[in-house]
Parts: sequence; C-alpha cells; structure tokens
Amino acid sequence: MRQIHINQVADSARFNGFHANVLFWCFLVIVIDGYDIAISGAALPSIMSEMGVDATTAGFMASSALFGMMFGAIFLGALADRIGRRWTIALCVFLFSVFTAAAGLTNDPYSFSVMRFIAGLGIGGVMPNIVAQMTEFAPKRIRSFMTTAMFSGYAIGGILAALIGKQFIADFGWQIVFFAAGVPVLLIPFILKFMPESMAVLHNQNKDKELRKVVGAMDPSLKLTDQDELVVPQHAKQAGASVGQLFQDGRGLTTVMFWIAFFTGLFMVYALSTWLTKLMAMSGYSLGSALTFFMALNLGAIVGAVGGGRLADKFDIKWVLVIMYALGAAFLYAMTFKLSTNLLYLVVAGVGACTTGAQIVAYAYCGQYYPAAIRSTGIGMSGGIGRLGAIAAPLLIGLIVSMNLPLQQNFLVIGAAGLIGAIALAFTNKSRSAAMMP
Repeated sequence: MRQIHINQVADSARFNGFHANVLFWCFLVIVIDGYDIAISGAALPSIMSEMGVDATTAGFMASSALFGMMFGAIFLGALADRIGRRWTIALCVFLFSVFTAAAGLTNDPYSFSVMRFIAGLGIGGVMPNIVAQMTEFAPKRIRSFMTTAMFSGYAIGGILAALIGKQFIADFGWQIVFFAAGVPVLLIPFILKFMPESMAVLHNQNKDKELRKVVGAMDPSLKLTDQDELVVPQHAKQAGASVGQLFQDGRGLTTVMFWIAFFTGLFMVYALSTWLTKLMAMSGYSLGSALTFFMALNLGAIVGAVGGGRLADKFDIKWVLVIMYALGAAFLYAMTFKLSTNLLYLVVAGVGACTTGAQIVAYAYCGQYYPAAIRSTGIGMSGGIGRLGAIAAPLLIGLIVSMNLPLQQNFLVIGAAGLIGAIALAFTNKSRSAAMMP
C-alpha cells in the first residue's frame, strides 16, 4: 500500500490538460468578474449626465457594489470552505450576472445602488474562491504565474467594458454595457460540470472517490489503486474554518498586515477604475480619449500581473510586492506633472501595472500563505477588509472632485495609499506560511 501525499502531488505535478482546464474556467470567471467591476467606471460620465446626479452621489452609486463585495468576500469565502467552491462560484456568477443586468433597467440612483449591491455580493465572493482554486491545483514552480495569469482576466474584463462602452454607449446609452453582463449566467451549468472541487473540501466531506479522480487527473503517472492511501496535510484536516484560525500558529501579525495591504491596494484600484475616465474628461480629453486611458490602465495591469507573477516565482514574492506597491505610488506622483499625451499613456500603463497588477500578485501571495483548510476564509477576509478601501476610494475621490480641488490632489491621495501598503507588506512573515507547515 502506498501513501500518496496530495499536497506533494499538487506541488510536483507537471502542467497538463487538468491544469489547463482549471486555468481556463478560473480565467473566464475572472474576465466576467472584471467586466462587472469596471462597467460603472466606464459608464459613469453617461450615468451622471442621464440621471442628473452630482459627483458625490455618483461616488455613492459606485460604492454600492463595493459594499456588497465586502460582505460577499467575507461570507461567501468562508461558506466555500464548508460547502465547496464549485457551488459557491456558480452562486456568485448568478448573482453578479443577473443583478448587474438588472441595474441597466433602473432609472434612479437608489434602485441602481440596490441592484449593484446585490451584484457586488457575487463579485466579491468569487475572488477568494477562484484564487484558492488556482493556488491549490497549480504546480508549485509556476503557482504565482498561473494565479496572476488567471487574474489578468480581471484587466481584460476592464478592457472589454471600456471597448463596449466606447463603441456603443454614445448610440445606445449606458444601459447596454449592463445588459451585456447578464449573458454569463448561461455558463453556470458548464462551471458545475467542468470545474473540479477543492481537494481539501472533498477530503473533509469524505468524498474519497471524487478525491481520487482529481488526484489522478493532476498526475496521471500515479496510476492510483484502491489500496493507495491519500494523505492530507495536518493543517487541511479541519472540518470547518473560522476567522480565529487566521490568528493561530503565529499568523496574527501577517493577517493584519494583509488586511492593511489589501485595504490600500484596493483603494488604489477602485479609485482609478471608478474615476480615471471622469478625471481625464475633466482634464479636457474627450470621452473616447478618456476611455483610451482606461484601456491603457488595464493593459498595464495585465503586464504587471503576468510579469509580477513570473518574478514572484523566481524571487521572493513578498519583496516583489513591496517594490510594486512603491512603484505604483511613484507612477501616481508622476501623474501630477504636465506630461505629453504619449508619455501620459505610458505612465497610466505603469500605474495599472503597479496597482491592479500588484493587487493581483497580492491575492497570489495571500493564497499561498494560508493552509488549504482556511485558504478561502483567509483570502476572503483580506479581500473583505480590503473592500473598505474600495468603498472609501470612490467616495473620497468624489468628495475631492466636488470640492473643485486641483486634479493633482486625487493622484497624490491615491499614491499615498501605495506607500502605506508597501510598508505593511514588508512586515509580513513568510516563515509562518502554509509552505513552511507540516
């Protein structure tokens, strides 16, 4: 009888069709999620004009989804560690597809905000589960790269929102980008059929047959028999997950540092995704040109996510992140200067690489830090606390805009968050991560 350590199988497996399948479905869900997040920013100038709302009210409308994302990240992340990630991901896709489309049917800021809040539950809930899936199944030598490559779909979703907005909002109204968000609900049956369940969840639910099927698919050379015993790491044998476990075994300081880093990282991401188009329009650029800056931001995010993931696999992911957050602050400071349009595009792309791109790498770091049994909970709590930063960002920038302060003040405030995040990440303790545990 052989003892097969499933975490070792996952770590040492060679990339194959099983991993490609996991990457494909996780990537696709993140593209949809990124689209749903970005459409408010892409449509904000048109929504403000049609509904006749000021910048403060528009900031509240944009933040309504973020309130939902905070609760979704916390509660749906923890729920998945108990009932399974596949069903939780399917539930999240249903919520953000149906209710984002429903927001397109509204004609006042209050009903719009309610629909976006409910959609936000799904948007926020899907992220910790998708990151946990990829972290669990990806081979160790390319784990950060696979996670960040998957998460680059977030930026692609943002680009799609900008492209559809640029092409159709002028002719068909802002509602068109919201209606398009309802289409992915058709993917739910395929997600349930083709996405594998978490090995930790299968073990804790005593689903040995399904667990053997997943392990065999990860490494077909094992040729498992009924006599083989599948061994789970001690830290993955817990039947349930709780927030208290995030502070056990010396993880307390790093957990708090993750919360601060996610708060500041998501503050930067959502300040820019919500207000960049409007800020550039206020600087004298046409709506089409302002949306082009939005696309440059998201193209930079893809480069930052994929490049950061590669660097994180080769070097220490912690210090790669510290440098990226600090560079994000530097690029945002550069936006306070008078620059040529072409150079400004490059700077905006750099901002995207070191804000959205850095946040994606931060999800990978967080996923690798926590043990499998509390991974979704750990990522969900970090993302949930981070949503407070995401909520504050549109409101604070909206307030600055409404006070008619110089536009440069917005970029200085956003950049300061990057410096705080870099300091917090520098205090995380990798020696207490899951990789160091028996």
